[in-house]
Amino acid sequence: MEEENKQQRIFAVQRFKSGESPESICTSLGKSKAWLYKWIGRHLENDDSWSKSRSRRPLTVSTYTSAEIEEIVKIVRLNLYNQDIFCGAQAIHWELEELGVKPLPSIRTINRILSRNELTHRRTGKYGAKGTPYPKLPSLLPNQTHQADLVGPCYLKGPVRFYSLNVVDTATVRCGLHPSLSKSGQSILDGIWAIWTRMGIPNYIQIDNAMSFFGSPTYPRGMGPLIRLCLHNDVEPWFIPMAEPWRNGMIENFNDRYQQMFLGKVVMATEGDLKAGSLIFEQRHNSRYRYSKLGGKTPLKALAATNTKLRFPTEAEAPKHRLKKPETGRYHLVRLIRSDLKLNVFGEIFRVPPEIQLEYVVATINVKEQKLKLFLDKTQVDEFRYKLR
Repeated sequence: MEEENKQQRIFAVQRFKSGESPESICTSLGKSKAWLYKWIGRHLENDDSWSKSRSRRPLTVSTYTSAEIEEIVKIVRLNLYNQDIFCGAQAIHWELEELGVKPLPSIRTINRILSRNELTHRRTGKYGAKGTPYPKLPSLLPNQTHQADLVGPCYLKGPVRFYSLNVVDTATVRCGLHPSLSKSGQSILDGIWAIWTRMGIPNYIQIDNAMSFFGSPTYPRGMGPLIRLCLHNDVEPWFIPMAEPWRNGMIENFNDRYQQMFLGKVVMATEGDLKAGSLIFEQRHNSRYRYSKLGGKTPLKALAATNTKLRFPTEAEAPKHRLKKPETGRYHLVRLIRSDLKLNVFGEIFRVPPEIQLEYVVATINVKEQKLKLFLDKTQVDEFRYKLR
C-alpha cells in the first residue's frame, strides 16, 4: 500500500511538472489541491525520500517548517501565474486559506517570500495603446468616476441563471456587487440604487453599449432606465467605444478577480446564497485586498485617507420603472471615427467632418438644449439637432 501511494505521489508531481493543471490532476486522482501542493513542496526539498510518508500531526498544529511554507507559497504563486490570473500576495493568501494551510502566513510574510525569491515582476497587460489620444475621465477623488459592467449569464448549482451588476470606483478601487435573476430595466435600477446606498453616488459612470444600459436600438433617443436614473441624480453616463472593452479596464480586471475568487470558489445553490455571498465578497475585497496603485492600502483605507464626503441616495427604495423623462443633464458617447466618417449613436448614424477621421471624439447629448454636440479634445467640431423621445 505504501509503495502504491509513493508511486501515485511521484506520478502526480511529474504530471504537474509537465504542465498539467492541478485541477485536472486532483480530479483524476480523487485528491485535494492541498495534497498535491504538499508533495510538490516536499519534492522541491531535494530529498530522495520526499515521496515517503512522514508522521501525521493535526492540521491545527504548526506542522510546516518555514522552508516548507516558502515552497508552498512559491508553488501556489507559480500555479496562479500560469493560469493567467492574479498572483499577488493577497491572491496567494486566499488560495492558501482555501487549501487549509496551517499555519497560514500573513500577507506581509508572503510579500517577503515573493521579494526574497524575485517573484514580484508583473504580467504585461493584454492590450496596447493605439497611439490615438483617448478622452479619459478623472479618477483622483472617491466617486468622481465609477466603472460598471453586467456579468452573465452565470449559473448556480441547480441550475439557476443570474447576472451580476459589478461597479468599481476608479480612485479607491472600492467595489459594489448586485446579483439578479434578470437584466430587466427594473433590475438595473435596483442594482445601481443598492450599490449607491453602499458606495455613494458618483459624478460619472462609465459603461459599455449593452442594451441594458442605454435602452433600445428601436428608440435610440428614448433614454433607457439607467440614463434616466443617472440624469435625475446629477450623474453623467459615459459610454465607451463599441468593441473596445479595455477602455473599461478597471472593471474588466475586477470581473476576472470576481470570476476566480468568488464564482470559481464559492458553492451556491439558491438566490439567497448568491446575495449573501456577493455581499461577503464585496466587503472582503474592500477591507482586505491591497493595491499597489493605492500605495498598499485597502480600498476602504484609501477612502478614509481622502476625508471625502460622499453623496448617498435620500430614499431607501429604488425608483420604479418607467422613470419620468429628465429635462436637464448630459450623457456622452466616446467613438472612434473611421474612414467612412460615420458616428454611431446607439444605432443611429450621423455623418461627420473629414478632419476628425481616425480620431476619438466625444458625442455629448445635452438634454435641455435637445442637441448632440461633437467634441475633439475639448473643442466642439460639429452639432446636430437631437430631439429626445
